[in-house]
Amino acid sequence: MNHEELLQREYYASTVTRYDGMHVAEDDEHGIALLYISPLLSALGARSVLDVGCGTGRALRFLKRKQPELRLCGAEPVPALLEQTVQKGIPPAALVQGSGLELPFAADSFDAVVECGVLHHVRELWRVVTEMMRVARKGVFLSDSNIFGLGRPPVRLLKLTLYCIGLWKLSKLIQTRGRGYTISEGDGLAYSY
Repeated sequence: MNHEELLQREYYASTVTRYDGMHVAEDDEHGIALLYISPLLSALGARSVLDVGCGTGRALRFLKRKQPELRLCGAEPVPALLEQTVQKGIPPAALVQGSGLELPFAADSFDAVVECGVLHHVRELWRVVTEMMRVARKGVFLSDSNIFGLGRPPVRLLKLTLYCIGLWKLSKLIQTRGRGYTISEGDGLAYSY
């Protein structure tokens, strides 16, 4: 585990009792994404779903309510978050302590794999997406933040311009004093994509 992963895990362990209040709202971007994902799972004929970085089980609880026939599984690297997931009604047998960087499942283990708000916490997000694709038979669903969706229109235009002229990475290194990531009380360690 690298330094950044350790920082993020420590952040979640220290905010576990406030996690849902800080990160979960029914009408936030991930709640809305789940409203779209659920019928798409039905359209795919999905019978099993893995939630990568399940946190306190938000997506698992949502899908359990909407489609109780699904076989659900959550993977989460932070034990304290897994404990909260169990306290919120997800059976321990449906949970695995594990990282999206190396999912502890065989190829094609699930019909679908989802993630809500995980990728911006990972330096090599392509590794997580590759792992999700490896264990999914039918589909992968991503709900995450990106560099162009946040901020007022002039800020988004500036970010797009910096990206198009090849200066985005340099501007992020300057902004983060060479680290490449930011740390905040509201989100812990995050990379900008």
